[in-house]
Amino acid sequence: MTLRYDDVVPGLRASYDGGAAARDGRTRQQFKLDERAVFLDRLQVIEGKSVLEIGAGTGEDSVALRHAGLDVVAVDLSPEMVERCRAKGLEAYARDFLHLGFDPESFDGVYAMNCLLHVPNADLPRVLEAVRTVLRPGGLCYVGLWGGESFEGVWDTDEQEPKRFFSWRTDEEIFGYVRQLFEVVDFHTIENGRLHFQSITLVRPWAA
Repeated sequence: MTLRYDDVVPGLRASYDGGAAARDGRTRQQFKLDERAVFLDRLQVIEGKSVLEIGAGTGEDSVALRHAGLDVVAVDLSPEMVERCRAKGLEAYARDFLHLGFDPESFDGVYAMNCLLHVPNADLPRVLEAVRTVLRPGGLCYVGLWGGESFEGVWDTDEQEPKRFFSWRTDEEIFGYVRQLFEVVDFHTIENGRLHFQSITLVRPWAA
């Protein structure tokens, strides 16, 4: 049976609700902070002012983006995560990729760290289209995710409960998906054992 995004969201929501407290204030890996800094620099080049963070978790990246002077909106599929974002003074909503609820071309930037890896391949084109829709032409989208091999399913050794669904993709696979809707500004990987981190910066083309 082919899993769809709506099939996996309830389990992901329960898992992240249960893990929200443990994640709040967790020390971020330095390379992720570096990736965020580069994205901020690129937003400044295009004079970006507004950013949507999808999969915001407890809001640490959204807070940093706000401190950089941006107008930030955070969304996460976990209501517990969203409450922790709001406690930090963020505008935050409990929403998922396919139910973002924003007008087209609402944001200059979209930031999505480690959340596209929970989207089944069957719905990845729809999800990328939803992201493209809320991004203005010329706007930037940052996607960070783990991959390097093909796998789709519940991760049996996951430490969170319920165990989460993951979709890992080779570099060629994820590049093939994103280039259908975006122009690729940068694609590089960071080695980290069996899987590596895929860092992708995209721009919504001006042409329809």
